[in-house]
Amino acid sequence: MQIAPILAALRRHRLATMLIAMEIALACAVLCNACFLIVTRLDQIHILSGVDEASLGQIQVDCSNDCNEVDLNARLLSAIGQVPGVQSVSVINQVPFGEHAGTVGITLDPEGHKEGGVVDFYLGGPGSFKALGLTLLKGSVPAAGDYQALDGFAPANASVWVTAELAEHLWPGEDPMGHEFWVDKFHYRVAGVLQHLVRPNGGEGGPSTRGWSVFVPAVPGKGLSGNYLVRAQPDQLQRVLRDARDAAVKAAPEAVLDREQSRSVGDLRKSYSEQDVAMTGILVGVIGALLLVTALGIVGLASFWVAQRRRQIGVRRALGATRRDILHYFQTENFLIVSMGVAVGMVLAYGLNLWLMQSYELPRLPVYYLPVGVVALWLLGQLAVLAPALRAAAVPPVVATRT
Repeated sequence: MQIAPILAALRRHRLATMLIAMEIALACAVLCNACFLIVTRLDQIHILSGVDEASLGQIQVDCSNDCNEVDLNARLLSAIGQVPGVQSVSVINQVPFGEHAGTVGITLDPEGHKEGGVVDFYLGGPGSFKALGLTLLKGSVPAAGDYQALDGFAPANASVWVTAELAEHLWPGEDPMGHEFWVDKFHYRVAGVLQHLVRPNGGEGGPSTRGWSVFVPAVPGKGLSGNYLVRAQPDQLQRVLRDARDAAVKAAPEAVLDREQSRSVGDLRKSYSEQDVAMTGILVGVIGALLLVTALGIVGLASFWVAQRRRQIGVRRALGATRRDILHYFQTENFLIVSMGVAVGMVLAYGLNLWLMQSYELPRLPVYYLPVGVVALWLLGQLAVLAPALRAAAVPPVVATRT
């Protein structure tokens, strides 16, 4: 089929063609970015934690400033440890998907000139490393001598265990064992590499920073108290945590139990993902509504043109055009309109993504989302125009003889 007659017909209906093409361009821009946001949200929802989530929970209490933290730890560790079903209980400053309490910036030189990025420190007392169920790639588990007292927010000079993602970021292509980094005056040396340990907040710098975590063996006491990692059998965990909360209230009546944070890691993950789940649903609804409006616009325009061209279609049928020829005419016409729209839409999609990057610190839109959006709109256009095109193909040749 020749394209020139179709283009000539479209030029005679510039306004209608332009409106539909711009509607398709807007749909393309929103579709590509919305799909990218949905995939990003789903990736965030299903993020790997690196710990044995099914067996872990935490009990968190808040004590006043004059609280004896050593005594508080002793009482709560004893009380929670006596709860039937508790396999282990240890002190830790934070858990995955809970409140973050150890976010710091690190440098690769003592002068602080070479920045290493913002990471999360997991400060864990004896037993916490094993309880988390971390997978060790290099080095050995922390020994008794590795647990150091805190000097402020963390030990001043300690051996640490870093994740493989963080090690590759800090020392790409090198063996991280023995490498050093600093936090102001605090000095740390890598003694082991973990397969993965997600940051509590999921990574403030985007998906690539989610695993920038450091495990620091620390002695519980002043600066490390009030947060307790509980391990139990998965099928008993909820009951164990309920009893552990009651035991904590009885053992430390002067402390305030944080019931929102005193839950299983699985429940903390659900709370952490609530906004992502809600946003995913909203974006799916936006995409569905936008595609429906676009499809209705194509159907309306094609139906209008079929009604206007009935005599022209009858003349073509009388001159020998088959039903297939008429059907292909409208399909080709729709393909050209959609193609003009998606050409503009791809530019709008990148423009919208640049605005989202600047305003909400979202990552750059991958190029492969553009052809996916284009193909989706081409298919949508062909499906939307099919019914009007079939009605046009059914116009009999006798229509040409009527005035």
